[in-house]
Amino acid sequence: MLNFFKDYKSLERPILYIVIAEFCIQLVNATFLNIQPLYMTREHFSDEQIAGFISFRYLGVFLLALPMGILIRGKKVKKLFYISCIGVPLFALCIIYFVQNKNIPLIYASQFLWGASFTFMQIPVIPFILRNATKNNHTAGIALSYSTWSFAGIISGIVISLLDVFNPILFDEKMVLIIFSVLGFLGIWAMSRVQLDEQVVETKQLKQEKEGAYDWLLITKALLPTLIIAVGAGLTIPFISLFFQQVHHLDKGGFSVVSSVASVLVAAGALMVPNIKRSIGYKVAIPTTQAFAVMSLVALATTQYYSQYSIAVVIAIICYLLRQPLMNMAGPMTSELVMNYVGKKNQEIVSALSSAIWSGSWFISGLMVKIMFSHGVTFVNVFLITAALYAVGVLWYYILILDYNKREQSGIIKEIN
Repeated sequence: MLNFFKDYKSLERPILYIVIAEFCIQLVNATFLNIQPLYMTREHFSDEQIAGFISFRYLGVFLLALPMGILIRGKKVKKLFYISCIGVPLFALCIIYFVQNKNIPLIYASQFLWGASFTFMQIPVIPFILRNATKNNHTAGIALSYSTWSFAGIISGIVISLLDVFNPILFDEKMVLIIFSVLGFLGIWAMSRVQLDEQVVETKQLKQEKEGAYDWLLITKALLPTLIIAVGAGLTIPFISLFFQQVHHLDKGGFSVVSSVASVLVAAGALMVPNIKRSIGYKVAIPTTQAFAVMSLVALATTQYYSQYSIAVVIAIICYLLRQPLMNMAGPMTSELVMNYVGKKNQEIVSALSSAIWSGSWFISGLMVKIMFSHGVTFVNVFLITAALYAVGVLWYYILILDYNKREQSGIIKEIN
C-alpha cells in the first residue's frame, strides 16, 4: 500500500494539472460513449445509423493523427491541449443539437470535428509526460493518464445514476449529455494552472534525429498487436450500452451503475500498474490479464443465447466487470513497452500512429458493424469476432515481449524508468 502511494505522490504538479485537463475531456468522452447511442435511439435513429455516425468521430482522429505526430516532434505542445479543452465540449454540444434537429450532414461534421479536437490531447500527452516528468515518474505519469478514462467513467456513471433516480424525465439522455459537455470546459481552468518551462529535445539531438530515418520495421513490429486489438475493440466497445439495452433490457440508469463500478475497477487496476510491473514484469502481466479478459468477453457475448432467463443479465454484468479492468490495466504497460521498444527517436511518430490505428480501426469497425447490423448479424457474433481478434493480439504481444527482453539484455534497449 505504501508503494502504491509512493508511486504517485512525487509526480510533478504540472503533470497533475495536465492529467486533470485530460480527465475533463474524458468526462465528455465517457458520457458520450455510453449515452449517445441511447439518446440517438430515443431520437429514432436505427442501430446501423448510430454506428455510422459514431464511426466519424474516429475518422477525425485518424486523419489528423499522423500529421500531429510529425508536427509535435521537437516542439512544445502545451498550447495544443487548449484546442481539445475547447473543441471537445463545444462540438459535443453541436452533436446534441443536430441530433435533435435530425440534421444528418452536420451530425457527421460535428462527430468528425469532435474527434479531431480530441486528437490535440490524445497524441501529445504521453510524449509530454516523457519529456517533462523525471524518469522515475514516467510509469506513474502514464498510468495516471490512462486512469483519467476510468475516473471519468466513475464520475459519469455515479452522477447519471443519481440524476436518473432523482428525476429520470428531466434528466433524460439529452440533458445528461448537455451537463457533461458543459463540465468538459473545466479543462480550460486546469490548463491555466500548468506552469512550467516545457522541455523538448535539444536542438543538436533533434537535428541528428531528423537526419536519421524512422525505424519503420521496428515501428511496424511494435504496433501490429495494437492494430489487431484496436479493430476488435472497435467492433464492441462503442456498442456495449446498446447490447445491454437491447439484449438484457438495461436502461441508462442501470447501465450507468454497472459502467461506474467497472470504471472503479479499471482505475484501481491501472493505478496498480507500477507495482505490478515491478513485481512480475511485462512477460507475465500483459498476456495474463489480456487472456482472462478475452475469456470474460466470450462469456459476456454468449449470454445472448439465454437472455430470456433472468440469470443472463447477472452473468453479463459480472463478465463485463471482469473484462474491463483486466483488458484496460494492460494499457499503460503496453504503451510503455512499445515506447521503450522503438526508442526515443520514434516515440512521437509511434504515439501518433497508435492513435491513428485506434481511431482508424474504430472508424472501419464502426462501418463493419453498421453493415453487419443491416444484415441481421447479432451482438453475440460481433463480440465473438472481437474475442478472436483479441486472442491473436495477445499472442503477438507475447512475441513482442520476448523480443523486447532479448534487445534489453543485449543492451539495445535501455528502459526510461
